[in-house]
Amino acid sequence: MQGLKVVIVGGGAGLGALLAEMAVEAGAAGVGIIDIDGGAAKAALAPAEAKGVQTAFAACDIRTGEASHAAFDAVAAGLGRVDTLINSAAIYPRRPILEISDADWDASMAINIKGTYHMMVAAVRQMRAQAADGPVRGRIVNITSVDAFKAHPQNAHYAATKAAVVSLTKSMAHEVAPDGILVNSVAPAGMATEKARASGFLAELAKASPLGRGGEPREMAEWVLMAGGPKNTYMTGENIIVSGGYIYA
Repeated sequence: MQGLKVVIVGGGAGLGALLAEMAVEAGAAGVGIIDIDGGAAKAALAPAEAKGVQTAFAACDIRTGEASHAAFDAVAAGLGRVDTLINSAAIYPRRPILEISDADWDASMAINIKGTYHMMVAAVRQMRAQAADGPVRGRIVNITSVDAFKAHPQNAHYAATKAAVVSLTKSMAHEVAPDGILVNSVAPAGMATEKARASGFLAELAKASPLGRGGEPREMAEWVLMAGGPKNTYMTGENIIVSGGYIYA
């Protein structure tokens, strides 16, 4: 990420906060975070600020285009430009398939799909107006999930939204390729977080994985930064599955 300015949506906690930290470690010149929790966004940027890296943040509910675009534009103005957008914001409300309510569907669709779309549009508008770095004017990386390809109990609505983001990624990549903007997605399997351990899901994943373990968050994040980093000058419209062999595609 050497010299790049990166914006992470949903960067206040979890994988998004780790991506902000790792982008700084990889030499990012600026890091911005957009999160519904402005306090969490500011706190997640503290390590970057301590190292003298340029930062900006905005609190935003990404369910509407107006709010999303305003938040992105504010962060872009604070950084001066945006080279990479990472969409990491999502909700994961588990429900048996016969018990998913309209409210569950609406929230999942609004945040996981529409919110991702709104931020992509805001980023494309910004990137089209800025100077290119060689053949590339900007990069967008969306976090999807192996759930887009493999069924699991109690998350049909989440899986459907992640499958939609894979498709949306391809459509956006095709339309903005002439602008020198690369759009890809990364689909992690379950990560070795404390929450996953407590739920028992990690043990199940380890049994199903040829590697015999769940992936560490850093192992997932490395692929996100690769897709959004300066070494990626040609890959676009791809979905990278990082599952330790849990699924093959």
